[in-house]
Amino acid sequence: MIQTMRWFGPNDPVSLMDIRQAGCSGIVSALHQIPVGEIWTIEAIEERKQLIEAENEQFTKLDWLVVESLPVHEDIKKGLPSRDIYTENYKISLQNLAKCGIKTVCYNFMPVLDWSRTALDYTLSEGQKTLRFVWEDFAIFDLYILQRPGAVNDYDEGIQESALKKLNGMSPEEIGVLTNTVLLGLPGSEEAFELTNFQNLLNNYSEIGDKELRENLYYFIRQIAPVAQELGINLCIHPDDPPKSLLGLPRVVSTESDLKQLLEACDVRANGITFCTGSLGVRADNDLPGMVRRLGDRIHFVHLRTTKREIDSEGNHTNNFHEAPHLDGDVDMYEVVKAFVLEEQRRKHENYADQSLPMRPDHGFQMLDDLQKRTYPGYSAIGRLKALAELRGLEMSISRSLSEL
Repeated sequence: MIQTMRWFGPNDPVSLMDIRQAGCSGIVSALHQIPVGEIWTIEAIEERKQLIEAENEQFTKLDWLVVESLPVHEDIKKGLPSRDIYTENYKISLQNLAKCGIKTVCYNFMPVLDWSRTALDYTLSEGQKTLRFVWEDFAIFDLYILQRPGAVNDYDEGIQESALKKLNGMSPEEIGVLTNTVLLGLPGSEEAFELTNFQNLLNNYSEIGDKELRENLYYFIRQIAPVAQELGINLCIHPDDPPKSLLGLPRVVSTESDLKQLLEACDVRANGITFCTGSLGVRADNDLPGMVRRLGDRIHFVHLRTTKREIDSEGNHTNNFHEAPHLDGDVDMYEVVKAFVLEEQRRKHENYADQSLPMRPDHGFQMLDDLQKRTYPGYSAIGRLKALAELRGLEMSISRSLSEL
């Protein structure tokens, strides 16, 4: 796999030189400064490319290999008449990216929030800090801070009671941290949604359920994927994070069945998948190695990370999870990486143009010197470097062992 890392642009505290020294040859980036729905111009794309490539003559070459993400406007997700304007803008952005030589574009179709956690600094037993999702804490936000209408129907009585009890013991500062953490769902930004406006955003989806959101996704991909196919661009949807309904919003990219339905909705190879083992792995019913084997031809980008589904004091499974060491969570990383090595071997045998998959180590612990630094949640340098080293070694050992058979 081609080793890459995500870079959020000039304001990212992790520098391009840091990423180069980690041994990466590819950059995953996006133009977060451009408002969602507006066209990515050739000038803006080239400006980012030039930043990435500025020191290529003196040092090891870096290329902008993957866009993550070219965001989908909420009007498209909601199926409003204005979606056609934003869809046309999306096509033009794809055309401009193709002209600049960028051929892999990640996107997601999660309503309102791109991801959700309840803690950004959960401390592990060895002292590292990581991201965590606690169902009880999310209920505190939903039921008693946001006070979303109808939220009571999404939580059993036990969770409602324990959430209220915990809320009563929280300080105003702790409530503020939880609120900002839940609302911090915008990639490349440290700014959260405003609570006062957030409910209005949710209200816009009051008439949109699972069926409607799927239809809106399929409408979008049927317009976009044929254009991407002609341009030689691989589109790859990112799974829901976490892969379950939250805040009354539907989630339609959480399971193998969801992915198959999307691929069948527009059966061209450009309509593909970002295979995020962390997002998909939160669900115990997702067979990740099997999904790679069955869907491998349509996987265009890989995120490797794992989570740990937590159990309570009585040994029962909960809805809580945290980011785990890349080789020691609920994801069988050995079998997943082995499946990708075999997929790449198949592509080489069949002489694919995209024989190697771009991969990035997704999320890393905040550890060592990075504990004293401010970075984007999950994207500190040292934690991702550790993850990349582990994954690189795992892939090499699997490749060598398969070649000796």
